[in-house]
Amino acid sequence: MKPMEIEEKSFAIITAELGDRQLDEAAAPIIKRVIHTTADFDYADSLYFSPGIVEVAVAALRGGADIVSDTNMVKAGINKAALGKLNGDVHCFMADADVAEAAKQNGTTRAVASMEKAAETLAGRPLVGRPVAFAIGNAPTALLRLLELTREGKLSPAFVVGAPVGFVNVVESKQALLESGVPCIVARGRKGGSNVAAAICNALLYLAAGR
Repeated sequence: MKPMEIEEKSFAIITAELGDRQLDEAAAPIIKRVIHTTADFDYADSLYFSPGIVEVAVAALRGGADIVSDTNMVKAGINKAALGKLNGDVHCFMADADVAEAAKQNGTTRAVASMEKAAETLAGRPLVGRPVAFAIGNAPTALLRLLELTREGKLSPAFVVGAPVGFVNVVESKQALLESGVPCIVARGRKGGSNVAAAICNALLYLAAGR
């Protein structure tokens, strides 16, 4: 079978196994793509969509939004061809030498320092009509610092994908995002990961740009 045939068959199986569950029409493509990526049907219940988020995210991507990720795994998983069709790019500052040095000097995680570099590098883009979105797939500290920078007016995310994974501050960071008022898609609970964050971004990109 060709790759697209395999994907189409996989999505048909997912739809069949969801049975008569009524998914929100706008959210359904995102939910199904995350299930396709993880083989985990719990995401049909645990993914949270803030009001109007799909429309907001698609409009931002069509407006040339860049995406900032907290890991190179998220960056690697995002479909660059689809993002490129919309004149967007994806950034990850985690491995930058100046980020590692800033984290060491300030006694923080590199994830925190990477969000601070994002603020320094990209904060002005929304002012010139070039939105910035964030995809957090690993580090709750990145998500918490992103929200702090937003409250301080140093960042203005078009939308945030919140899918850090693990046990320490993971649930709390996601709850903070839910309560922030920032347009978001959140993998509630402990589950998530770079593959989930990338899958959500790709589902939005396919809605915005096609395949």
